[in-house]
Amino acid sequence: MSAYLPSILALAAAFLFAVSAHVQNIGLDGKNAQTASFVIIVTTAAIFWLAAPIFVETSNWWTTATLLFAASGLLRPTLSISLWTHGIRLLGPTLNSGIGAIGPIFTAIAAYVIVGEQMTPPIAIGTAAVTAGIFVASFRGRSSIRSWPWWAILLPMAAELLRAIAHSITKVGFDEVPDPFFAALMATTVGAVTLSIRFFAEGRRPDFRTPGMKWFVLTGVITSVAFFILNIALEIGKVITVIPIVAISPVFAMLLGLFVFGKETITWRTFVTIALVVPGVVLVSLSR
Repeated sequence: MSAYLPSILALAAAFLFAVSAHVQNIGLDGKNAQTASFVIIVTTAAIFWLAAPIFVETSNWWTTATLLFAASGLLRPTLSISLWTHGIRLLGPTLNSGIGAIGPIFTAIAAYVIVGEQMTPPIAIGTAAVTAGIFVASFRGRSSIRSWPWWAILLPMAAELLRAIAHSITKVGFDEVPDPFFAALMATTVGAVTLSIRFFAEGRRPDFRTPGMKWFVLTGVITSVAFFILNIALEIGKVITVIPIVAISPVFAMLLGLFVFGKETITWRTFVTIALVVPGVVLVSLSR
């Protein structure tokens, strides 16, 4: 069972990320998206700081790993979320998510270059299947008129590349400080501080009276748990096998929308996505 624990944790993290997306959507009313982002990010970091006195060892602060975990937080969510948001603005959420399906491929490359993890045929086939499944799940149609500049497709690709690099940097940090909680604390803190500075520097002010506030806080709580579980999986497993499984979060979101929230309908994409993703995850999980 221990050999499959990283895959099980990766599936749990993917599921929680999908749940958090739906919970956040409950609180959104079209006017409070900026407040939602601010509250979710700050809440996520606050959860880790509340537990820090219990779980963080003082010696961890004076290590190179601290800088690596902080750098990871600078890449994800700070820079990646900015690129992702601009991609949604120019391309729309559907096309942006579809292009972002290339993420597991970038993860494999980053894991090889930065961590030195080797790609095996089962992992390659499984990763390709998962990527194809995410692509199918994300594309729900296309616009008849192209109204975006060609370079806009680079935005979601760049966001996924930064996320892939961040995962590998975190894995390198675990060689010195094998502490998933501390890694999550540093990454979320850097993300919360930098994004908050940008938020207020642009003259924005969070509307704490918005009816969706409780849902945004709950989203932050769920996200913090998912982030911690993801880091545990990365610490005991391999980047090249953990992240392709975490990447199926959009598929979980689709299934939750279908069976729980009633916002999806069964189409040919549902069956194709499952037919691609399930075998892909099995192949990646069984690889050594």
